[in-house]
Amino acid sequence: MFGSAQNGVLLAARLLMASALLPTGVARALNVSGFAVTLAGAGCPAPNAVATAAVIVQVFGPLAVVLGVMPRLTGLAMAGFVAGMAALLHPFWLHAGAAAVTERSFLLADLGLAGAFLMYAMTGPGAWSWRGFFQAGDAPARASAKAPAKAPARAKTGGVKRTTGGRAPARAAA
Repeated sequence: MFGSAQNGVLLAARLLMASALLPTGVARALNVSGFAVTLAGAGCPAPNAVATAAVIVQVFGPLAVVLGVMPRLTGLAMAGFVAGMAALLHPFWLHAGAAAVTERSFLLADLGLAGAFLMYAMTGPGAWSWRGFFQAGDAPARASAKAPAKAPARAKTGGVKRTTGGRAPARAAA
């Protein structure tokens, strides 16, 4: 895929990844104490602090993903968050029968989402993002700044190197 099709697919992927976490994050933000009770029941140490940190990550992380802000850091942080919370909240090995199957399915779905965040961290957000917007505006300036300066043509005469035109070569500005 090239150009706008690739950027459209990357935007759709970012929106889908964020939609998996943002609604739950907002619901948990409205009831942090209830989420802390859930974490305490799962055996989490310091459930109030973990619940508060999780709500912050689960609300602001997906917003950063949608906007394409700091994709490597955001993608890695969200992947770690999703994988950690999946292991904490879906311990299928403690259950038996249908409950174990359900918890294992939830765990694997969350791990798949963590993989999507890792791919986002490695591929970046694409041009249709906050980062792409600012990079597109700087493209001509950066391209001219990175272009190597042409060396002046030199002519050899009698073993002594001289520049054409009789002048010393100009030094490239740093």
